[in-house]
Amino acid sequence: MSLIKFTNKGIYCEQGGFYIDPWQPVDLAVTTHGHADHVKWGNKAYLCHDLTRPILNQRLGPDLVIETLPYNKQVTINGVKLSLFPAGHVIGSAQIRLEYKGEICVVSGDYKVEFDGISTAFEPVKCHTFVSESTFGLPIYKWQPQEIIFQQTQNWVSDNHDKGKTSVLVAYSLGKAQRLIKNLADYCQIYVHNSIANLNEGFIRAGVNLPETIRITPELKKETLQQGIVIVPPVMAEGKWIKTLQQAATGVCSGWMQVRAGRRWRSADAGFALSDHADWPGLLDAIKATEAEKVFVTHGFTATFSKYLNEIGIASEEVKTQYGNEEEEEPVPTTTETI
Repeated sequence: MSLIKFTNKGIYCEQGGFYIDPWQPVDLAVTTHGHADHVKWGNKAYLCHDLTRPILNQRLGPDLVIETLPYNKQVTINGVKLSLFPAGHVIGSAQIRLEYKGEICVVSGDYKVEFDGISTAFEPVKCHTFVSESTFGLPIYKWQPQEIIFQQTQNWVSDNHDKGKTSVLVAYSLGKAQRLIKNLADYCQIYVHNSIANLNEGFIRAGVNLPETIRITPELKKETLQQGIVIVPPVMAEGKWIKTLQQAATGVCSGWMQVRAGRRWRSADAGFALSDHADWPGLLDAIKATEAEKVFVTHGFTATFSKYLNEIGIASEEVKTQYGNEEEEEPVPTTTETI
C-alpha cells in the first residue's frame, strides 16, 4: 500500500492522516521548508524543522500552531514513523522520511547537494519511494563551485565601485540572500531590504550565526549605500527605489543565469548562476544514492527528467503539483518610505 497519494490539496499520507506541503488548508501540514510555494497560510497545525519555525512566524504570523523537530529525531503519527533529514536547500529545509510496516518513502521538497556553508548539508536517505523536484532537470544546468561565483560577484562589485556605481544584488529573501551575506560580508558592508533583515533577525534569535548587516531605511544616504553591497528580493528588481540610487548596477543571482539569454532577465546588468537547487548531475547523484525503486518528479522539467530516469532504469513518473514558484514571496512595499 502506497504511503503517499497525490491529491488536489497536496501530497497526502493517508495512514498518518497528514499532508506534506499542501497548497490548500488541512488539519496538519508537514512542511519541508519556508518558501511560499511549499507553505501556505490557513492550516490548523504545522510540523517542521526547528529553524523553519521563525520563517513561518515571520511570513504567516506569530500565532500559528507549530510543532518542531530537529534532524534525525523520529516521531510516530497514527502508526507512521516520521523523521526529518537535511535537504541542503535553505536554512531549516528538510526531507520528510515516512516509514510504515517496512515501507519507506522520502519527500524531498527542494534540495541541493553542494554544501553552502550555512544550510545543513544534504543527506541522502535510502528508501523505496522518493519524491524529487527537477527545477533544473536539464543537462545544460551544471553549477560552478560557489567559490567561483562569489569571486565573480566580488570582481563585479569592485568594478562597479571603480566606476562610481551602486551594486545591487537581487536574491530571494530566504536562501540566496543569507548565502551572499555569509560569503561576502568580509569583503564589504552589506545593506539589506526589510524582508531580508526580518528573516535574518529570526534566524539569529534561533541560534544561526549570520554576519551583521544594515537594514535599509529612508535615512540611509545613497552615497553610503554606494560604498557597499545592496541585497533586495526579486520583487524589487525593477522598483522605482533602485532607480533613485546613484548609477545602480543590478546583478541577478539565480540558477536561470546559467543560460546566457537569462542574463537579460529584467534588464539586469549582470547574472550570477547561484542556485539553491540541485543541478542535473546533483539530481542524478541524489536519486541514485536513495536506491529508490520508484521516483515521483513533482516540479521543474518533469517530463524530460522523468523520461531520462526511466531510460537509465529508474522507474519514474511525473506528477502535477503547485510547487516551483518560490519567487512568489510575501508582498513587499516598493516605496522609498517603506524600503
